[in-house]
Amino acid sequence: MISVTDKAKEKIIELRKHEGKTADPNIRVSVKGGGCSGLMYDLAFDESINPADQVFEDKGIKILVDKKSLLYLLGTTLDFSDGLNGKGFQFINPNASRTCGCGESFSV
Repeated sequence: MISVTDKAKEKIIELRKHEGKTADPNIRVSVKGGGCSGLMYDLAFDESINPADQVFEDKGIKILVDKKSLLYLLGTTLDFSDGLNGKGFQFINPNASRTCGCGESFSV
């Protein structure tokens, strides 16, 4: 399962409204090669659900994950921080053995 914190949920809904869309927010979370640690997170709004997607729902947010990315993301929590140490979405991933300083890439 992949979950979202209350702060992440609020920010997702805020961004969705800012785009002028009122439908339930679906977000796609995936993992791609790259970054300083070897793998990078990718987060985007997505209206379409592919037949091979795994769909999780937490706090009213549908989270779409392709099967390949799911192996890296199981148990991950999506959070949002707006503190002095950085602003943006953060992935709390128990599968990551190493993360970079910016928190956008990781390795397993």
